[in-house]
Amino acid sequence: MFRRNFFRQSSIILLLLFVLFVSGCIKPSTKDNSRPTLLKVEDAAQAQLLEQVDRLARVNSMRAKMDLKFEDNSYAELGIAEKYKTADGEVVVQRPGKILLKVQVPIIKTDVAQMTSDGTRFRVAVLEDGGSGKYKKFVIGSNNADYTALQAEVSRMDFDGNGKGKDIKQNVNAFSNLRPQHFTDAMLMRPVDAENFFYSQSTIQQQEENMDVAKKSPLRNVFRGYYLLDELRKNPDRSLTVSRRFWFDRVGTVRLARQQIFDENGEIESDITYGKAGNLTDTGEYNNLPLRIEVTRPKEKYKMSLTYQSPESVSIGKTYDADVFVLQNSWNLQEVDLDKRLQEIRNGKSPAENQASQTKKK
Repeated sequence: MFRRNFFRQSSIILLLLFVLFVSGCIKPSTKDNSRPTLLKVEDAAQAQLLEQVDRLARVNSMRAKMDLKFEDNSYAELGIAEKYKTADGEVVVQRPGKILLKVQVPIIKTDVAQMTSDGTRFRVAVLEDGGSGKYKKFVIGSNNADYTALQAEVSRMDFDGNGKGKDIKQNVNAFSNLRPQHFTDAMLMRPVDAENFFYSQSTIQQQEENMDVAKKSPLRNVFRGYYLLDELRKNPDRSLTVSRRFWFDRVGTVRLARQQIFDENGEIESDITYGKAGNLTDTGEYNNLPLRIEVTRPKEKYKMSLTYQSPESVSIGKTYDADVFVLQNSWNLQEVDLDKRLQEIRNGKSPAENQASQTKKK
């Protein structure tokens, strides 16, 4: 009896071992490409990351022809993103925060808009609107002003106070919100400032879809590693607030891929991504700089991408007169002072009431 049970138990054990062995040898006939591939990453010290920021910050002025693509994230149903999807642009930027931006219709080269910022005030001239003439304005405002309350108040009427909601949505979002100073920090990066900021380095892995490879490729879905470099502002109460966050792609090489700029409350003001690197100018002095820049403004709900049309024709390092960055209303357009409008709203006046009072005075 003992021997019979012994052999029976031994047979069961051998059978289990055989099953486990055979199942371990079975392999799937096809590879599961839906699982993200973990990409190999490179290492870098914090000093190297800081040096990359300062290398881009060495560009003190620039003039370039660019392809502009505008995307309105607020009122896409109105077709604004299609209307202003592609345009030719001419950009002149100069430190500390000056910019001239001209937007043109492709091929016929007719100016749609011109805008400037002298570092403190911005001016936007809307020159073409498809023929209606309703949107042609000369808008003036302050770089640091928050016009959220103004946008909410005027979203139900146009600048003439006629209650045409779609008109003002197109006007405010396509041009008034497209402030030229939004692009200065993207194109002229501020250098590192160790005296007034702390810097902290960390790592992160992010699942992404690589659009440059075929859908069935095992490298379509990947885990990409990044270094995060946080610039921390020292507050009077001894607390710290994130001022900027830099993302460095660690795959293949370590390169600056993204810059996020935060306001005093820790909210994102600008989310800037930098595309493939290349050489700007024909001098050989400005290599490995981004050839495409994409600026997303969450508060203003729009996105703009800027791509150099001819990287070798870009001019870097010239000094431009101050009046280049102060747009004049040479077209005699109706002027809209956003600071004045904002003050009127805070005093309890609606744009329609203000327009009526101005008409009565006339």
